[in-house]
Amino acid sequence: MTEQKKYWVPALEKAHDVLMLISRSPGKNKLIDLSNQLGINKSSMFSLLHTLEALQWVHKNEGEGYSIGSVMADFGYSFLQGFDLQERFREEASLVRDRLGETIQMSKLDGSEIWYLGKVEAITPFRLVSEPGMRMPAHSTAMGKALLAFQPREYVESLYKSDCLQPLTVHTAKTKQELMKQLDLARERGYALDMQEAVLGIQCVAAPIFNRLEQALYAVSCSMPVHHWEEKAERATLEICELARKLSRLN
Repeated sequence: MTEQKKYWVPALEKAHDVLMLISRSPGKNKLIDLSNQLGINKSSMFSLLHTLEALQWVHKNEGEGYSIGSVMADFGYSFLQGFDLQERFREEASLVRDRLGETIQMSKLDGSEIWYLGKVEAITPFRLVSEPGMRMPAHSTAMGKALLAFQPREYVESLYKSDCLQPLTVHTAKTKQELMKQLDLARERGYALDMQEAVLGIQCVAAPIFNRLEQALYAVSCSMPVHHWEEKAERATLEICELARKLSRLN
């Protein structure tokens, strides 16, 4: 048995096949049509369609044909919105980069890590090692803490079951208790800091981007060398918080 098949969920595969068939011919396929075309007996097909309809993944019309439901439209909207958000990030972040002369980044939370999605780099000899597509432990980064701060407490607790955290530098939080204090402060301020916690010599400020349901799904940050911090930290914080607010209105 391959590793892929070892963890395969056949019922989910059947639901996927049903949704794909319905999406190709909206409103035309009835229960019997779907059963015949997919080789799924009518009893199982009835249960699948009943569940999908109750979840609003599919909709049954007056002629008994099935179409894609409203929840799937929400999925599509969310998927496309991610591309729109990244494009607007590049536009707006370029202006912030030019005003501050520092690198601006965007990421999303993926479990206990952040996933870098965008980067507008400062035109200086200084270069960050992080690039779109890379991942970093959320507890060690400003963007990670900005996002964790606005997640449900029980969700954050589930991500960090151990009391000990793996530090990346001597400045990284080493215990869950220390991290939780940082998250409480970030929630109170509306932004989070990385004081050489991910990379020595680099400090960052980050703020979360909220969607229309007030969920923190993305974050933006400004990163700079330590020797720029005293001069630029206040301006960078204002700029990043305003950038996050602008992108939240689009999200």
